[in-house]
Order: sequence, then C-alpha cells, then structure tokens
Amino acid sequence: MSVKHFFEEQAVRNSVLQHELRQAFDPFGLGTTWLKAQQAWAMNPDALASAVCRYAEDVQRWQNYTMGRFLGNCGPECDVFPPNPEDARFADPVWDEVPFWDCLKEWYLLNTRWLQDALYETPGLGEQEHSRSAFWLRQWLNAVAPTNFLLTNPVAMAKALASNGDSLVAGFKNFAGDVKNGDISMTDLSAFKVGENLATTPGAVVHRNKLLEVIHYEATTPTVHKVPLVIISPWINKFYVLDLNPQKSMVKYLTDQGYSVFITSWKNPDSSMRNVGFDDYITDGVARIIEVAREISGSDKVNLVGYCIGGTLVATYLAWANRQDPDNVPVNSATLLTALTDFSRPGDIEVFIDEEGLSFIERKMAGKGYLDGKEMASSFRMLRPNSLIWNYWVGNYLLGETPMAFDVLYWNMDTTRMPEKMHRFYLRELYWKNKLVEPDALKVAGQPINLGKITQPIYMVSTEEDHIAPWKQTFSLAHRTGGPLKFTLSSSGHIIGVINPPGPKCKRTYWQGDAQPGENAEEWLARQQNVAGSWWTNWAEWLREYSGSQVKPKLSSRAHPNHAPAPGKYVLE
Repeated sequence: MSVKHFFEEQAVRNSVLQHELRQAFDPFGLGTTWLKAQQAWAMNPDALASAVCRYAEDVQRWQNYTMGRFLGNCGPECDVFPPNPEDARFADPVWDEVPFWDCLKEWYLLNTRWLQDALYETPGLGEQEHSRSAFWLRQWLNAVAPTNFLLTNPVAMAKALASNGDSLVAGFKNFAGDVKNGDISMTDLSAFKVGENLATTPGAVVHRNKLLEVIHYEATTPTVHKVPLVIISPWINKFYVLDLNPQKSMVKYLTDQGYSVFITSWKNPDSSMRNVGFDDYITDGVARIIEVAREISGSDKVNLVGYCIGGTLVATYLAWANRQDPDNVPVNSATLLTALTDFSRPGDIEVFIDEEGLSFIERKMAGKGYLDGKEMASSFRMLRPNSLIWNYWVGNYLLGETPMAFDVLYWNMDTTRMPEKMHRFYLRELYWKNKLVEPDALKVAGQPINLGKITQPIYMVSTEEDHIAPWKQTFSLAHRTGGPLKFTLSSSGHIIGVINPPGPKCKRTYWQGDAQPGENAEEWLARQQNVAGSWWTNWAEWLREYSGSQVKPKLSSRAHPNHAPAPGKYVLE
C-alpha cells in the first residue's frame, strides 16, 4: 500500500469514526448547530455587543425591581418580566405576594426570554437550524424552571410542612411506580380497564389476521344503511379513542344513527413483525377490512374513514385503488380526520425529522425490530413539555398527588409499537422526502401513487389547535384530489376536536365549506361562518347520501364468523 493510499484510508476511517461518535453522543446534530451559532456571533461582534448590552439592561431592570420589592416601594403589579397569562407554573399567588419568590420568578423569566431572543437573532442559521435549536433550548429552559425543584417551589415546600412530610413520601412512591412503568403517569391508571369501562360498545371480532382484528359493532336501530362505514384507526395508538365511553363514543353515535360500523384494531407488533411494511398495511389492512365489511353487509361499496395516520393510509389506499382498477374502487366516500398528506411542514414534530434524527430512530429500531410506543409518545410530549411533562412531574412527585382519572389521558398512555420496515418507510418517504404529494413518485403495493387520481367525495376534518397535523397543512389536499372535498375546521386540538359529541355540554364550534381553486387556507377561513356545536351531526347527514337503503342488520357471516366479543384481544396486548 502506498503512503498516499494509507493516509486516504485513514482519513475515511476517521470520518466514519467521527460520524459514529456524533451519532452516539449528539444524534440530532445539536452540538454542530451550537458551534455554528457561536462562530456566527464571533464573526458579528456588533450584533453580539448589542445582545450583551440588552442583557445588561434587563439585569439592571431586574435589580431595580428586586430592590423596590424588598424595600416595599412597589408591588407585583410593577412586574418587569411578567409571565405569559397561559403559563400555569406561576399561577399560585405566592409567586406574586412574597418578594423573594416573585424576584426568583422574574430572574428565571428574564434569562428565558433573553436566551430565546438571542437564539432567534443568531445570524447565519438556516430556518431548520433555528427551529431545531429553539426546540432544544425550550426543553432545557422548561426543565430548569424553579417550579420543578423542591427547594425552589414554595407551594411544594408549604405542602410538605403542612402534611408533616406525607406529601414527599407519597411523591416518592409515585416516582418509584412511574420508574417501574417507564413513564410519567398522566392519569390514575388504576381507574380504567379496557373492555370494562373503556371500549364498551357491544360488537364482535369478525376477522383476525397477523396485522389486525376487524371489529363489527352491533346495530342499535331496527335497520341500518346497507353501505357500511369502515374506520381505519391510527396504528400509533389504540382504536378505542373512538369508543372511550357511551357519552364520548363516536362508534356508538354512528350506530345510533343507523350506520353499520367496522373498525380496525391493529396488532401491537413485536420483533417478529420487523419486516411488515407499509404495503402490508394497505393490502392486509385497509383492503382486507373493506373486503370483510362488503361480504358481511352484501354491499359492493363502503364509506371509508381514517383518523390521523389512519387518514394518511386511507388517502394512500384511495390513490392506490384508483390506479389499480379505477372502475371498481369499492369506496363510495371517504372521511379524513386530522390527516396529513403534505408533510412539507408537519408541525412541531419536524424538529426530529432530519438525517441525524432519522438515523437515530432507525438505529433504535434495528436493535429490536420495532419502535417502542413510549419513545414515540415521549417525542410528542416534548412538543408541549410544560403541560405534558413538568406539570405531572410537579404534581406527582413534588406535591405527592395522584393524577385525576381521565379516559383520554389513559388512552394516550396506552401506547403501541411500530414495525421497523413500515415506520422506516413512513418517516423516510413521507415525512422526510414528502413523496406522497408528488404524482407517481411513491410506489405502494405495486402501484404508483397519485392523489390526483382520487375521484371519491371527501369529507375532511382538521382542528384549529392541532400541533401534530396542522390544519393549514392538511388543507393542501383540497387542491390535489380529483373529486369534491368538503373541508371542516373544528375548534380545539388533535383529540378533543375530533372526540366532540353533540349535546348541551358541547363547547366546540366549527367552520365548513368547499375550497375554491387556488385558494389558500387563510382565504378559505375568511369566507366561512363559525357554527356552534359539534360537526358530528353535519357529518352524519353528509354520509347518508352515500350510504344506500335501509336493510336488516347482520353482525357476522359464515365466511366471517364471530370470533370473540369486542374489543377483542389485540387491543389488550
């Protein structure tokens, strides 16, 4: 080997080693971005000097305020760095009434805001680098808030004294239990049991394969619409979010309206399913449940519904089926609930979607053959850390409280896994490369996918405060399909905006209308009237046009017999 080749080989080895070390210790490339930011500030001394001067001025304001508070010359109404009105961390009166705690709060908020402003003003960083750095900076700033530590949380110390330490003992027990479970409890887990007080709508498992159970619900009306309603639930969560309890159950509401309802209950994958891919979710998932529903109902068509990722799967299936056999697509209509098809701006989750982040996730999956649902849930919690992490940290451990029983939060903690091959495809081809919106760029189960080939009418629902499937991003589908699309925007967020039953207690509203050619989301919204109440009633009426005549209900058939009562066994895994 020549000296030149030797050094070239060593350079390659060093490069590989550096990459492996970076992946091991800095999987999201934060260190590289931080170093780039430092270099940018060093090359812009005027901007750096200006930022430092602003910090010095803020510190001086804080010192003057602190002195005034302790001397009694001013009260909390003179706050120089007031918390955001929606920041519940400092809601207790002690943070305003006691000068020491008030000034500690002000010091934290001063530094928090200055650091965030300085990062925003950092020269030379790209948009994604800004977003990623801001995300991780927020994680750190939220973690070091004084409310998260016993000795700097006056409420927790007062409760410990008042209870003679019992709150601390209870908090330690809560902490030990959560360590054992591998998660921070968001609700009282002992208050719920699937099949007993969750997912209780009567029905039967009428088909089971390696990927899913098909549940068909018992009719509650003397007759039902002949065209069945087939719901594709998200495989990232368990299906019973649509059947929490009789008052909140979308499934029960639909059966009460005379619809024959089928739903997917996905298998919770283990390492043996590592090679189950996105194609399988189309052919052995969506296509299979449609086949079962058609056979039992005797209908040639179904009305298809997809929620969240299930909605993305429905849109993909429709494009696939319309390309495979456009004259025999077994779908009358489709309903998409908070479903992304354009992943160019997928909301806050995009901070994890880059080459470093994807490589990190893929390495974790390679070892086990799946991505653990708790890891995915942790990522989503980090999008709202104060309300979804530190709120429970303080309540469970520092205050020793048992979280209140809340069915939606129990469901949220009842996570599922994702098989390696499918999830790798989903993240790479959809989130990273955004191929679903490019005509024929994506091939699924042997067919090029083109959303423009979809001709079936679509009822689309998005939610105003959704940080998982931002509504302005979901809206882009209105200009990509070849059929009519009715767009509905519900108030609230990704879950509550969908689990939104009608009735006197309904506090939600919605906007609805067709999209005009070339119209963007803001222009569409400006034309719509806000309607009080749940969109469920409007949807149920919209479905009737595509649901056929009334027939006698039939729960199962000889080809698809009753295997077990709902909610089946896959949901319990």
